[in-house]
Amino acid sequence: MLQDLEYGRLENEYRIVEPTADAKVVCANENKLLVKRAADDTLTLPTYQQVMTWAEDNHWQHWYEKKVQYVFRMQEEDYFIWMGEAGESGDPEYGFEAAVSLRQMVSKNVCYAMMTAWHLFDWYRSNRFCGRCGAKTQHDAKERMMRCPECNNMIFPKIAPSVIVGVTHGDKLLLSKYANRSYTRYGMIAGFTEIGETVEETVAREVMEEVGLKVKNIRYYKTQPWGVTGGLLLGYYCDLDGEDDTITLDREELAMAEWFPRNDLPAHDDGISLTREMIRVFEEGREPK
Repeated sequence: MLQDLEYGRLENEYRIVEPTADAKVVCANENKLLVKRAADDTLTLPTYQQVMTWAEDNHWQHWYEKKVQYVFRMQEEDYFIWMGEAGESGDPEYGFEAAVSLRQMVSKNVCYAMMTAWHLFDWYRSNRFCGRCGAKTQHDAKERMMRCPECNNMIFPKIAPSVIVGVTHGDKLLLSKYANRSYTRYGMIAGFTEIGETVEETVAREVMEEVGLKVKNIRYYKTQPWGVTGGLLLGYYCDLDGEDDTITLDREELAMAEWFPRNDLPAHDDGISLTREMIRVFEEGREPK
C-alpha cells in the first residue's frame, strides 16, 4: 500500500527546521502540484534553492512572513511546503499536475510525500484566519497547529475518517464505480463518517444508502492515510445480511455495482490503494472472518 514504503515511514514529529538548499519543496496552485515527470514516469520535486529563485523571478505570492513551512522528514530528506499559491517555475521540465492524479508506483515515495504535504497545505490555506474571532492565525512554536493571537483558539490539522467497505456474499465481492467523477476504475463502497456515528454504523449506512443492502459481521481490516481528501481511510469487510443480494443503486453516487466471484475479479492490487489491497486479500481468501 502507499504508506507501506520499503524504507520505512516518514518522521512526522513537528520541529523547527530551517531549509537547506537541496531540501524538497511541495508547491501548489489551487488543486495542482509542481513536479517534474521524466520519460520513464519518475517524479522529482523541486529543491528549496530552485523554488526561491522561481518565486523571486516570477513574483510568487505567500501568506506568511515565512515563505516555506517544514512538514516532515522522509528517507533522510526534509520536505517543506511553499506557503502560498505558486506561480510558473520558468523551467519547462516542471509543470503542475492535479493532486488527485498522483497515484503511481514508479515514484511511490514522491507521491506519498506530495499527497501528505497537500493535506497540510490545504489545511494551512483554510485556516489563515481564526474561525472564532477572525484574527490572522500564527504558527505555533511547539506543535503542528495554528494559534489565534487574539482569542487563543488552537486549530489542529483536520483528519476526516472514512470507510472503504468490502461487502461479501459467500465467494462473491461487491465492486462498484463512481458516478460523475474522473476516477472510473472499479472500487468498493466508501463514505465519510458523520457526526455522532460510530465507524461500524458508517459501514452499514453507506452500504444501505448506495446499494440498498443490509450487512452483518462487520470487521476491521486496516487503515490508510489519504492526503488528497484530508482523510484517514478505515478498511472493513462485512457480510450480506440474508440471501437477497438484489442491488438498488444510488445513481447520484454510483454508475454501477455488481457482485463478482472470487476467481473472476475485474480489478487487482495496484500497490497503492487500500481498496485494491482489500480486493487482493479477498481474491486470496485471506479476508478476516
